[in-house]
Amino acid sequence: MLDLSHNAFSGGIPSGLGNCSNLEQFAAVQSNLSGSIPSSLGLLRNLSILRLPENLLSVKIPPEIGNCKSLKELHLYSNRLEGEIPRELGKLSELQDLELFSNYLVGEIPLSIWKIQSLKQILVYNNNLSGELPVEMTELKHLKNITLYNNRFSGVIPQSLGINSSLEILDFTNNTFTGNLPPNLCFGKKLRILNMGFNQFQGSIPSDVGRCTTLTRLILKENNFTGPLPDFERNPNLLFVNISNNNISGTLPSSLGNLTNATTIILSMNKFSGLIPPELGSLVNIRTLILAHNNLEGPLPPQLSNCSRMDSFDVGFNFLNGSLPSSLGRWIGLTTLILRENHFTGGIPAFLSEFKKLSELQLGGNMFGGEIPKSIGALQYLQYGLNLSAIGLTGEIPSVIGNLEKLERLDLSHNNLTGSIEVLDKLSSLGEANISYNSFVGPVPVSLMKKLNSSSFLGNPGLCFSCSSPGGLSCMKDNYLKSCDFKPTNHKGLRRVQIVLIALGSSIFAVFLLLAVVVVVVRGRRSKQEVEIPGKEGSSSLLSKVMEATSNLNERYIIGRGAHGVVYKAALGADRVYAAKKFVFAGNRGNSSSMVREIQTIGKIRHRNLVKLEDFWLRKDYGLILYSYMPNGSLEYVLHEKNPAPTLEWSVRFKITVGIAHALAYLHHDCDPPIAHRDVKPKNILLDSDMEPHISDFGIAKLLDHSCTSTMSTAVPGTIGYIAPENAYTTAKSKESDVYSYGVVVLEIISRKKAVDPSFVEGTDIVGWVRAVWDETGEINRIVDSGLAEELLDSNLMEQAEKVLLVALRCTDKDPHIRPTMRDVVKQLLDADSGATSRKSYG
Repeated sequence: MLDLSHNAFSGGIPSGLGNCSNLEQFAAVQSNLSGSIPSSLGLLRNLSILRLPENLLSVKIPPEIGNCKSLKELHLYSNRLEGEIPRELGKLSELQDLELFSNYLVGEIPLSIWKIQSLKQILVYNNNLSGELPVEMTELKHLKNITLYNNRFSGVIPQSLGINSSLEILDFTNNTFTGNLPPNLCFGKKLRILNMGFNQFQGSIPSDVGRCTTLTRLILKENNFTGPLPDFERNPNLLFVNISNNNISGTLPSSLGNLTNATTIILSMNKFSGLIPPELGSLVNIRTLILAHNNLEGPLPPQLSNCSRMDSFDVGFNFLNGSLPSSLGRWIGLTTLILRENHFTGGIPAFLSEFKKLSELQLGGNMFGGEIPKSIGALQYLQYGLNLSAIGLTGEIPSVIGNLEKLERLDLSHNNLTGSIEVLDKLSSLGEANISYNSFVGPVPVSLMKKLNSSSFLGNPGLCFSCSSPGGLSCMKDNYLKSCDFKPTNHKGLRRVQIVLIALGSSIFAVFLLLAVVVVVVRGRRSKQEVEIPGKEGSSSLLSKVMEATSNLNERYIIGRGAHGVVYKAALGADRVYAAKKFVFAGNRGNSSSMVREIQTIGKIRHRNLVKLEDFWLRKDYGLILYSYMPNGSLEYVLHEKNPAPTLEWSVRFKITVGIAHALAYLHHDCDPPIAHRDVKPKNILLDSDMEPHISDFGIAKLLDHSCTSTMSTAVPGTIGYIAPENAYTTAKSKESDVYSYGVVVLEIISRKKAVDPSFVEGTDIVGWVRAVWDETGEINRIVDSGLAEELLDSNLMEQAEKVLLVALRCTDKDPHIRPTMRDVVKQLLDADSGATSRKSYG
């Protein structure tokens, strides 16, 4: 046996190894090997195990490997192998385990491989393989695991596959298979995982699927299945069911209640009709139940209150009616409640106040009627959205709404609400709101004028805007909105902008013109003095005070340097400390556009986990942006640079992890259009006095069109170690790339190792290192920072850390389509202190 695993070799496998004729086992897992696999390995006739995964091996798999007649295990996964799988591998008559996943293989799986009678598992996912599956595969009586996801396989699955009684795992997700699912897949009563999502299957779901009591995961989403859902026998093992986005009809079978240990059932986007069966109340372990976008009717059965562990409940876009059963108040752990677009009545129930953890409440498009209950103010964790639109509300907005300090999205539109909207001024995190088509009166608070589009206030003839107040909107642009003061607009500021632009010269005229537009239009909310871009510094301006506090930007006040600017600390007083970022324009047009981009993005959005832009100014040769100062510096400084290294308790690390996720979820899902940051890394995450994170540096951020969530570019922005694999040579300004970078940052927070750390073997980054250690040992104490060792002796904290690690591994999946959204990430993190999850479920 020769085991060279986990070393830092340079170069490839020596061809002379083929002379070791008696060698029986050769392993070099994650050893930085490169080059091709030497064909001389085919001389090792006694070799039974060949393990070379997670290296940099390239070129093709040598067909000579087929001469290793004794080979039982062939592991070549997670390399850079390309070309076709050689048909000569079919000569390995004793082969049991073939693992070639996560390479660049193309073509079909040779028929000769499907004839190896000893084969137990074949794992070839994450390649570019194609072709159809032959009927010969059904004759492999020992085959347990066939994992083919994320390829381009097509055609019909052989219908006799169900005869194989040894099958345990079938994962064909994300291919283009057609036809029907084979019957009797559960014939052997051993099948644990049946994942067939994102294909083009049709016909009905075989009835034996419901009778399979060994199943733990059933994923059939995004296909063309029709007919009814099969009845389910009592199954204590089935935990996860997703059959969404199909054409399944009929009623929901009451036998769903037999899945008493299920934690997730998703049946949305189908054609189910009839009542929600009361037997669903037997799902005592359910956490996520999604029945949205169907044709369900009738009331919610009160028996659902037995589902006391419910975390997310979504029955939106159905025809459900009646009042909400008061017994649902037992769902005290609920974080998401979506009842949109139904026919519910009876007023907004007061028992909603029992849902202390609720982060999203969607009640719009119903017939509740009545007033907004004061109990709504108890939902202080509401963050992602409160939608009470078009539900027949009357009366005024209760003052307790002001308690919802975390709320980011609010929709009260199309009701009969009256009175003032001043209370909304207290919603400091609000980034999007719609109060149109009500009967509100009085002035719109300045803070709302800063954050919202004027269309958010349409249909309220009693509302007015103070055009001359600090931060007021331009009433000239919005001539359909009423001014509270009717004073003429002062154009003096614009004239001074024009004078300055002429003085600055034509060479950078276009850049400053764009900046001026940003000043006047995007940030027209600021005062007259702040809107002006003076030709020289005024002695009484905030800029003058900043220059004085930094001795005219003297280098001794520098606290950081980035790709696009230098940052200075400006202390104007004990409670007025700022960070001033200087963009030098002379000879660097990129810095000009970077400043424009930063103002265009961070200048018009608000979130507690994003840096706050206080002000900005233009000069002939440079621009200056003023931010709130973060006394604890960057996450990079705290993790890797501060000496001596500060103690970081797990609670602090978890807080930082969640805060960053909240900010990215806001950028990706709550901004219109969405924003991709494109350079998420510890250096761009600043920490305030409470160690609350704030994402900064939007110099290369991109706004994403609604019509396309990712647009290709030939430039590759970002930082080595944080760039997603799909962006190695070209990049998409996509949310998925941010998710990958976030996952890298979380791994850094957990391990306190850098993304590209000197302790790793050459060519390995933190993602490869963590995956290798986790796959080999499954022990998080081999990964976490040694400073956490004593704290993680607490089993609850250990479990939470493991869950966070699994989230990070999902985020850094090689395939961007498999990565979770940032909204999903936040929900997974918030649930990280409950319910154990599978240690290796990130694949």
